[in-house]
Amino acid sequence: MATKVYVVYYSMYGHVEKLAEAIQKGAASVEGVEAKLWQVPETLPDEVLGKMSAPPKSDIPIITPSELPEADGLIFGFPTRFGMMAAQFKAFFDATGSLWRTQSLAGKPAGIFYSTGSQGGGQETTALTAITQLVHHGMIFVPIGYTYGAGMFEMENVKGGSPYGAGTYAGDGSRQPSELELEQAFHQGKYIAGFAKKLKGVA
Repeated sequence: MATKVYVVYYSMYGHVEKLAEAIQKGAASVEGVEAKLWQVPETLPDEVLGKMSAPPKSDIPIITPSELPEADGLIFGFPTRFGMMAAQFKAFFDATGSLWRTQSLAGKPAGIFYSTGSQGGGQETTALTAITQLVHHGMIFVPIGYTYGAGMFEMENVKGGSPYGAGTYAGDGSRQPSELELEQAFHQGKYIAGFAKKLKGVA
C-alpha cells in the first residue's frame, strides 16, 4: 500500500501555498508515496478578507479533522501572526479534540513550514510554539535539521526557513518565495515522506 502524506496548510496571500506546492512535489517524488494538498477552513468573513485585499482561495480541497488519521505523515504550514501560527490554523487544531482523546494521530511523523513578514518576524518562534500541538497529539516532530546542506548556510541572499522546516519571507506581500526557498520546501517534502515511508514499513 502507498504511504500517504498530507500537506495541510492555511495561506492568506499565497506565500504558504507556494511552499505547500513545492513540499507536495517533493513528497510525491519518493517512490510509493501519495502526497495530497489540503487547506484548512477560513475563519474570517469575505467582507473582512476583502478589506485585507486577500485574493480568492484556490480550489485545493478543505480538510476536516476526521480526515487527518488517514495520513501516514503530515506536514503543516501557516503564516505567522505575532510570532505564532495564524488563528485560522490554530482554530483547526482546536477542532481536533476528539482525535486527541483517542490519540488517533499518535506516532505519526509531522513537519512544519511557515511564512513571516520580516526576518525577525518569528521564523523559529512560530515553529517552536506550533510543536506543542504535535506533542499533545503524540505525533513525532520531524525537523529537517541541516539535511538541506549548503542551502542552509546561504548568506548572500534573503532566505527563510530553518532547521525546523521550510519558510519564506513575504515582506509587504509583494515578495514571493525564492527558488532557494522552494528548493528547500521540496527537500522537506521529500525528507519527511521518506521518513514516513520507513516508519510505515516497520509498523
